[in-house]
Amino acid sequence: MEAVQRRRVTVRGVVQGVGFRPYVYTRATGLGLAGHVTNTPEGVVAEVEGAPAAVSLFCDRLAADAPPLAVVDAVDHWEVPVAGGAGFTIIASRTGGPARTLVSPDVATCADCLTELADPADRRHRHPFITCTHCGPRFTIVTGLPYDRAHTTMAPFPMCADCAREYADPADRRFHAQPVACPACGPRLRLLTSRPPRESAGTDPIAEARRLLAAGAILAVKGLGGYHLACDATHEAAVAELRRRKARGDKPFALMVRDLADAERFAHIGPEERELLTGGVRPIVLLRRRAGADGPGGPAGGVAPRCPDLGVMLPYTPVHHLLLGLPGDPPGPRLLVMTSGNLAGEPIVTDDDEALDRLAALADAWLTHDRPIHVPCDDSVVRVCDGEPLTVRRSRGYAPLPLTLPLPVPATLAVGGDLKNTFCLGEGRKAWLSAHIGDMDDLATRDALERAELQLESITGVAPGRLAADRHPGYRSAGWARRAAGARPLVRVQHHHAHIASAMAEHGLDGGSPVIGVAFDGTGYGDDGAVWGGEVLLADYAGYTRFAHLAYVPLPGGDAAVHRPYRMALSHLRAAGIARSPDLPCTAACPPNELQVLERQLERGLNCVPTSSMGRLFDAVSSLAGICHLAAYEAQAAIELEGAALGACAAGEVPGPGYAFGLSVPPDPGGGPVTAHPAPVLAAVVADVRAGAEPALIAARFHTAVAALVVSLCDLARERHGLDTVALTGGVFANTLLSSACARTLRARGFTVLRHGRIPPNDGGLSLGQLMVAAAHDTP
Repeated sequence: MEAVQRRRVTVRGVVQGVGFRPYVYTRATGLGLAGHVTNTPEGVVAEVEGAPAAVSLFCDRLAADAPPLAVVDAVDHWEVPVAGGAGFTIIASRTGGPARTLVSPDVATCADCLTELADPADRRHRHPFITCTHCGPRFTIVTGLPYDRAHTTMAPFPMCADCAREYADPADRRFHAQPVACPACGPRLRLLTSRPPRESAGTDPIAEARRLLAAGAILAVKGLGGYHLACDATHEAAVAELRRRKARGDKPFALMVRDLADAERFAHIGPEERELLTGGVRPIVLLRRRAGADGPGGPAGGVAPRCPDLGVMLPYTPVHHLLLGLPGDPPGPRLLVMTSGNLAGEPIVTDDDEALDRLAALADAWLTHDRPIHVPCDDSVVRVCDGEPLTVRRSRGYAPLPLTLPLPVPATLAVGGDLKNTFCLGEGRKAWLSAHIGDMDDLATRDALERAELQLESITGVAPGRLAADRHPGYRSAGWARRAAGARPLVRVQHHHAHIASAMAEHGLDGGSPVIGVAFDGTGYGDDGAVWGGEVLLADYAGYTRFAHLAYVPLPGGDAAVHRPYRMALSHLRAAGIARSPDLPCTAACPPNELQVLERQLERGLNCVPTSSMGRLFDAVSSLAGICHLAAYEAQAAIELEGAALGACAAGEVPGPGYAFGLSVPPDPGGGPVTAHPAPVLAAVVADVRAGAEPALIAARFHTAVAALVVSLCDLARERHGLDTVALTGGVFANTLLSSACARTLRARGFTVLRHGRIPPNDGGLSLGQLMVAAAHDTP
C-alpha cells in the first residue's frame, strides 16, 4: 500500500484578500492532495494529505509561487495524523484568538478588470466597482479578521447568482474575491446636485459628472479612502475657485491624468517614475515640470504656482477611469485636479452624510456611492532621488503593510508628532505605520487618530502596554498620548533622536554602534528648551550626544516667522551683524509698521525663542534672495528655493564662488557641541544680491554650502569619534538636490550613508523612531 502523509501548514503574512486560499486550492488539487484550507486570525491554515513527495513539494514551493499581492512572512508545517477522505475544499473561516495575519493595502484596478470594464459584451461593462482577487479595495473596507466578506463593508451586498458562481469557481479570477459584485448586486453610483443635494433621475452619473467637470464645476468624488475634490485641471477659473473655496493658499494641487502619454507632455518621466505611476500602488509621484508646462492642454498655472514639481497620479479605481473616459467616449477632461476632500487642516472626509455637510461650501455636486469606507486613507506621495523612490507621504497602497524591525520591541504605541502625523504600533519584530492622519491642530484630526488607532489594533492584534510621544510639552499628539496612556508608561522621545532612529530602523541597524545623525528640519523641541532643527547627533536607540548644531538665532513671533520668511531673514541678518538696508528684498517685503515692531521685539527678546533650525535658514535665504517672502503652506519658501537652484543647475551655471559656514570647534572633544555659523553665508548672499546675481544662482550656491557643511561636520565627527555611518533625516532631506549632493560627497569620502526610502524623512516617519527609542528604555 502506498505511503500517505498529512501535514498542517500555517502561512503568515499578507495572505488574506490576495487570492491565497484559491492559490492553495489550485496547488493542492494539481498535486492530487486531499484536505482543506481556511482563513484564521493568525493566517491561512491548510491541511494536505497524500503521497509524501507531493506533500513535500506542496510545502516547499508554497511561498515561492504565491500570488502577486501576497507577502509571505513565514510558512510553518508539521505532520499530523492521517484523516483519510478525498478532495480538497475551502472551509468556513475560523474566528477567535489573537490577530496575527496581515491585511493587504488597497490595490489599483488590474489590467484584466480594465479590459472587462471597456468591453460592451462583458456583464461588468462600465461597472464602477469592478474588482477581482488581484485588485480593488482591501484595507479601507476591512472591519475585522479573518478577511471574509462578512468582515468588510461589502457585507450589506449579497451576491447575485452569477457573482456567487464566480466566487465559488476555483478556475475563476474572482474565486473567493471578497469585494466581488456586479451591476445587479453591488454598490450603486449616484450623482447628487442642487441645494439641498438630490439625485437626478434618469441620468448617467458618470456622463453627467464629466459634463459638469468640462463646464468648470467642482465635484466631490468618493474614492477608496475618502472623498476627493475634483475639477478640470486645464480650466483656470475652476482651479482658482477650488483654491479659494478650500482656503489652500498656494499649496500645489495633485493631478490625475488619463495616461502616461498625457503626463509626458508637461512633466519629465524617467523609468523609476514610470514604474511608480503604473504599478499596483499608483501614488502621487512628484515629477519635474517641463518648460512651458502651463501651455494649452497642460495644467492651469494655478495648479502648482512657482513649484518645481507637479504631483501626478494615474487613475486607480474604475470610477477614475470612467471619469477620464474610456475609448470611444465623448470628449471630456483628460486632466483632473484630485485633492483631498476637506478644508485646509481638517482630515479627509469619508462618511457620506458628513460629505454633504462639510463639503457643501466646497463642491457643486457629489459623485458618491453606498459602499462605506471603514478607515480613511489619503493618497501616498513619492518622488525619485538618485534613481530610488523617496516616500514623502506613506498612506494608500502602502498602509498597513508592516515593517520588519532589527530588534524585538514590546507591544507599544508611538503617536508621532503634530505635523504630518502618523502613529506606529509595534510588537516583536513587526511595526505597523498608520496611514497619513494629518496635522493635529484640528479636533477632528485627533478624533481620526483615535479611530484609526483602534482599527489598527483590531487588525494587528497588538495591545500596547506602553506609549511613546514627542518631548514637546505643547504637542497635541503628546497630550492625547498622556490621556490615552492611563496607567501605562509613557516614554517621551526627543524629536531629532526619533528622526535618526527612524532612519536606522528602516535600514535594519540594531543600534550596536552609534551613527552620525544629521537631522535638519523646521522645528523640534530641544533639551535646553530651544527650537532645534539643524542638528548633528551621535546616536543609537538608547541615547545621543549633541555633536554640532547651527548657531542660535531668535525666532521672532514663533509661527509668524514661519509664515513670513522675511521675519526670519531679518532675524538672521541682525544675528550676523549685517545691516538690514532698504535695498535688500527681505527688508522691502516687510511692511514699515511691522518692521519697527520687529526691531523692538528682537532688541528686547520678546517672544523670541532661540532656534537652530535649518528649515528656518532655508526660509531666510529664500526671502533674502527675493524668491519667497510669504509662506502659505509648510516649507513653501524652501521648496521655491530648491526650485530656483534646480533652474540654475539645469542652465549649467557654476555655483562658485562658494559660500561657506563658519565653525566654532571646541579644542576638547568633550567640551560641548560644534557650532556652525551662517553669518559668512549670509554676508556672501547679501553681496551677491547687491551685485545683481540671479536668485537662482544664489539658491544653487546656498545648497552647495549646506552640503559642504554636512560633509565637514561628518568628517570632524569621524575624526573625533571614529564613526563612519551617516543618517540623513528630517524634512529638509526631502529636498533631492541637497540630499543627492550630501550623499554623493559623503560616499566618495568613505562614509556609509543612510537615506530614507520607504519611510518619510519628515515627521510622517517620526513614530517609527519613537517606537525604537522607547523599546531601548527599560523604564520611561
